[in-house]
Amino acid sequence: MPGSQKTRARSSGQLSTINPDAAGIDVGATFHVVAVPGDRDKEPVRTFRTFSGDLHQLADWLTAVGITTIAMESTGVYWIPVFEILEARGFEVLLVNARHVKHVPGRKTDVNDAQWLQQLHQYGLLRGSFRPRDGVVRLRAYLRHRERLVDYAAAHIQHMQKALMQMNVQLHHVVTDITGVTGMRIIRAIVAGTQAPDALAEFRDARCAASSETIREALTGNYRPEHIFTLRHALELYDVHQAKIAECDTEVEAVLRTLNEERATPAAPLPAVRHAKARNEPRFDARPALYTLLGADLTQIHGFGPYTVLRLVAECGDDMSKWPTAKHFTSWLSLAPGNKISGGRLLSSKTRRSANRAAALLRIAAVNIGRTQTALGAFYRRLAARIGKAKAVTATARKLASLFYNALRFGLAYADPGAAYYEERYRQRVLDNLRRRARHLGFTLVAGPMVAEAPGAVS
Repeated sequence: MPGSQKTRARSSGQLSTINPDAAGIDVGATFHVVAVPGDRDKEPVRTFRTFSGDLHQLADWLTAVGITTIAMESTGVYWIPVFEILEARGFEVLLVNARHVKHVPGRKTDVNDAQWLQQLHQYGLLRGSFRPRDGVVRLRAYLRHRERLVDYAAAHIQHMQKALMQMNVQLHHVVTDITGVTGMRIIRAIVAGTQAPDALAEFRDARCAASSETIREALTGNYRPEHIFTLRHALELYDVHQAKIAECDTEVEAVLRTLNEERATPAAPLPAVRHAKARNEPRFDARPALYTLLGADLTQIHGFGPYTVLRLVAECGDDMSKWPTAKHFTSWLSLAPGNKISGGRLLSSKTRRSANRAAALLRIAAVNIGRTQTALGAFYRRLAARIGKAKAVTATARKLASLFYNALRFGLAYADPGAAYYEERYRQRVLDNLRRRARHLGFTLVAGPMVAEAPGAVS
């Protein structure tokens, strides 16, 4: 549209067309409704089944009518096949959050929804959801599946512990983890037919803190056949899921190699390991591959282990240029304060509720970092004491998100100044505020000797 026409449209209160070649798709489980501009076809709204052949026919029709950009809602998992086919055919596809699309007042139908999406997209009123590049999407799929397998395995650990408790075998009281070396040796021996406490105690690992005598007493139980049957099934299912987790690790490692094929190894050597290997981490060392992919070792940031960094990259991608600033990134994560304003007055500054997986990972890291003697740990504890743990977790997670963004976008290295440094800065900030208030009231703040509070005095 020429500039004069755009000016006349604005002056007349009309919306200007931003995407003239736009289409809208209402995604369904059995069929998709597609709407294109009314002047492109005698039948501007068509319905296609969800079979692959029908989806290719949909793409052919959109090409024939001159469509270049498409908007669709992220409905369940039904959008994935049509999204991938259309993207592979060269269309620009916007994945829109269904909550951000308001329906036309009145009757709601699939046709109305498709036409409404088409019109909103035509006028440039829709914003697509973030979706990383294809290699990162593959990595995300494997890691999400791995998380489900870890949850399934954890459920079978509980089943094993329940079976042991029914036999009055108090194994969990004498070992830290029943799936550790000592615990698994004993469980496999019980399933194999060994029931004598003396014989079972011989499977104790040398690193186990409990003595052989203590373990022997804990393993004196009622080995009924139905309980052993349940224990054997839980053990077999646990082993199956552990094997599937190992297969996932192999695929994740292969995807990382593919992503690094065109990457040059950083000139600086990989820094020393900061974190001990955590439970449920991949069986391979992901740090070298992540260092090559990202150009920085994010595990140097307190609270970030290799598995956490790997999952963050899978959810957010390795290209932070999608967000202009760190503030945009934290806002996407729903970790930034809100700014609901009406009439020039701030109504609410609460953070939005979100199911963002990356934000959940950052919150977990924030809780863990609150136990460390670091600047971020001191920040968390100071804030938790003042405004509560929930808000302190959000604020600390926001700081971690900014560190993650700046490390990937600008290559900024992380250096922790320590908890003492933060506490001193906090003290100086409090003193500056006190001096400012004193000057405002016409007084001068003078440092004096510390006065010990009398025992039993009430403040």
